[in-house]
Amino acid sequence: MNQKHQEAMADVRDMYMVHIMFRREFGLLPQLVRDVRPGDVKRAEVVGAHAALMCQQLHLHHEGEDMFLWPLLAERGGAEATAIVPTMRAQHHAIEEAYAAVVAMLPDWRRTAREGNELADALERLRAVTTEHMAMEEAEILPLAKRHVTAAEWAKLGEHGLRDTPKKRLPLSFGMAMYEGDPEVIKAVLAHAPLPARLLMPVMAPRVYAAHAKRVHGTATPPRIGAGTR
Repeated sequence: MNQKHQEAMADVRDMYMVHIMFRREFGLLPQLVRDVRPGDVKRAEVVGAHAALMCQQLHLHHEGEDMFLWPLLAERGGAEATAIVPTMRAQHHAIEEAYAAVVAMLPDWRRTAREGNELADALERLRAVTTEHMAMEEAEILPLAKRHVTAAEWAKLGEHGLRDTPKKRLPLSFGMAMYEGDPEVIKAVLAHAPLPARLLMPVMAPRVYAAHAKRVHGTATPPRIGAGTR
């Protein structure tokens, strides 16, 4: 550990940026579903595809934490980690159950635009358990990660999500996170990306998200919720 602590330690600011994205998009999704007229399958496909994308992003995000973050903190974080990591794991299990309920309903709803209220209720449950988890993670886990996880180890969390995200989806994924992101944090996130990504993402990603948001939310500038969440 002495050698580890001579290395650069995790810059956890990117986690706040991702959490803001999840709060915003999952906060808006239940009403988006409720607003789809029964039988309007064209609109249901637009909203349903967005819901599926957000569920996939959330699943990959938590899968990375399960694989990389909890074991490191359990090994190095002492009594503080022992007290909180089991709660984090239990919350992930509750989120996975809520996630599974949503993804089970999505295909039929996208195809028929029927039973939207049931899907919206399931999305509300997913939003609620995810929001509770993120708040506790920010209060308890991120301070531990800054002390016990190196920058290289922290990077594996992001790499896991990127590896399993289709390349054509990357500009949208970045754009969703960048929408309310601190420019300094965005710059830090892209610092280790290949040169083309460093040059193109700051321009391309916001445009891709704006077009996506216009289709999904009816506006290129959906309500921002970042203020006061940290």
